[in-house]
Amino acid sequence: MSFDSVFTATLAAILLTLAAHVIARVLARKLSWLPMVITALGLVLVFLFILQWDYNHYYHVAKPVFDHLLGYVTVLLAVPLAAMNFKGLPIKKLTLIVVIASMVGALLPMSLAYLLSLSHDTILAFATRSVTTPIGLSVADLIKAPLAMANLIIIVSGLLGGTLARFLFRGIDDDRAKGLALGLAAHAFGTVEAWQISHTAGRYAAFGLAVNGLVTAVWVPVFISALSG
Repeated sequence: MSFDSVFTATLAAILLTLAAHVIARVLARKLSWLPMVITALGLVLVFLFILQWDYNHYYHVAKPVFDHLLGYVTVLLAVPLAAMNFKGLPIKKLTLIVVIASMVGALLPMSLAYLLSLSHDTILAFATRSVTTPIGLSVADLIKAPLAMANLIIIVSGLLGGTLARFLFRGIDDDRAKGLALGLAAHAFGTVEAWQISHTAGRYAAFGLAVNGLVTAVWVPVFISALSG
């Protein structure tokens, strides 16, 4: 499949992606066990196959638009945070949980990468594992980690977290715990899945994602700089 202009190709890529998202959302409502993000990704690939549209070309025209929108979406996560009722919440305990999750989310994968004798650059890239893409890439740039590797690690960890969450949450009834865990462990992908559970889970996921990203962006560059020094 070919397009006569960049504008037409970009518009087609946006419409195709949105169609996949809408269909995945409808299916997720009918089949609660179906991870929406994974379904949307699969539908995009199916649509590209049916249309005989080369993936590299689709990626080339879609990436600039969605990269630009990604930053705005991350900022818009402040909206559900503003709607949260913090009265009566154990803020100190929540803060402690986020700090611990931030440290474990970075140090554990870095340690495993070191034990597996991976390259220095790869070890640094794993420091960004627990934060959403815009923040993770900014952190990767500060600590001189390869951006492509950091991006891959963030996306794969988010996909795995969002996919396995429904199975791991069996027997857990507290939507606040589910949302916070998804936001901390699976960042943006987890937040999408949390909103499919409930508005409460979505807000707590946004809280975990935002605060974890802020905390990680502060201490990781300082920690890596101290190690290098």
